[in-house]
Amino acid sequence: MPEGGSAYVIGEPGLTYALYEKGFQMNDVDPDYVVLGEGPSYNYEKLCKAVSLVNKGAKLIATNLDTEGLNSNSEIIPACGAFAACVELVTKTKAFFCGKPSALIMRYAQRTLGLNRLETCIIGDRMDTDIVAGINSEIDPVLVLSGVTTMEDLHAFPYRPYLVLGGVYEIPVDDQTNVVSSVDMEASNRRISQVSILDD
Repeated sequence: MPEGGSAYVIGEPGLTYALYEKGFQMNDVDPDYVVLGEGPSYNYEKLCKAVSLVNKGAKLIATNLDTEGLNSNSEIIPACGAFAACVELVTKTKAFFCGKPSALIMRYAQRTLGLNRLETCIIGDRMDTDIVAGINSEIDPVLVLSGVTTMEDLHAFPYRPYLVLGGVYEIPVDDQTNVVSSVDMEASNRRISQVSILDD
């Protein structure tokens, strides 16, 4: 999306704020873009509004492909990709996904942080978006098992993460080294080898 313009947004306040910062005005009559993000603000009326605006010519943008996520009770709930699919199906258009697994968002993050790909990794709990984003961007992908993907799910994918951590608690926090401990590295190697055994 270029800077400036108008948008109808469904998502968290942070998404609206980020668009304001880039010069966008909110518009629910004839926006340039319909932007779909995450959050509990979705309802039937808003989805119908999004469909109507896209049918009138607004371009459809979505922040990510995730079709489901977990709520605070670890129950599966619909996410941005599911809502985008709804609008796509009804309007017979395709959304542009600017977030994971697009390499675009990863390159932008690297540029903003002033880091190259060898100095970064992507950490996530989804094989189909987080890990693919790392592979697409040639950034080491690290899977944490504290979210959507489980060890049992790994054999269903033809690609592998660089590391598999038991959860976010294994992510290094030492600002001086940011190195995975040898114990956690061994545990990750065991997890990956278990997947290889399952595949044989």
